[in-house]
Amino acid sequence: MTELLLNLLPLAIGVIVSPLAIMALVAVLVSRNARRNGLAFLLGWIAAICLVMVLCWWIFSSLTPPDRGPASTWVSIVRLLIGLILVVAAGYVWLRGRHHVRQMAAAVSPKDVVAAAPQLPGWLKSVDTFTPSRSFLLGVGIFILNPVDLSCAVLATLDIHQADLSSGPTVLAAILFGTIAASPVLIPVLIVLVKGQQADPFLKRARTWIAGNTSILNALLLGLIGLMQLSKAVSALLAS
Repeated sequence: MTELLLNLLPLAIGVIVSPLAIMALVAVLVSRNARRNGLAFLLGWIAAICLVMVLCWWIFSSLTPPDRGPASTWVSIVRLLIGLILVVAAGYVWLRGRHHVRQMAAAVSPKDVVAAAPQLPGWLKSVDTFTPSRSFLLGVGIFILNPVDLSCAVLATLDIHQADLSSGPTVLAAILFGTIAASPVLIPVLIVLVKGQQADPFLKRARTWIAGNTSILNALLLGLIGLMQLSKAVSALLAS
């Protein structure tokens, strides 16, 4: 169990430092309906994590032999492909991310946030008119359509599945991963729910720190996770 949690921690942190979700959340939390839409975005984010993990668990269970023998080649292939994706993503974040997150540090409206983050959909400029249902779908979409967040959730589910623990530790490990992965959205939303507009100074400081540090942290962590998965995949393939 301890080894599993150590494997899950960098994957959860990989979701935490993903700038795309933070940029979208900032746009929601500076909108007029920040409390309701922020809560809806959080629920959508959590729902997306659960959906991906449940779906991946079902797929992995379908591919695993009933006797739970040695790991099949497909496990190594999954790790190899996702490892390559994460290494490439690390390079992209390093080269392209710094400029956009610095622009976001000066953003004061949803329009400014979108202008600072051109990878976000243009219709996010109308977030001031969003209903909670649209904010919920935004939370779901931002997670599922982000290859980095999606890859980390897939790898976390794969590690939990391959650990072959009893139902209690398995559920506990999944809950711990989901809680940590949801924390970058959960914490700011809770602060806004409790403090309302008084949370603006905190959000500004947090946004400034994220804008100045996320690119480097994200690139280094994604590169580390990607290399770890590549190492596991190559070692397993050579041993088979």
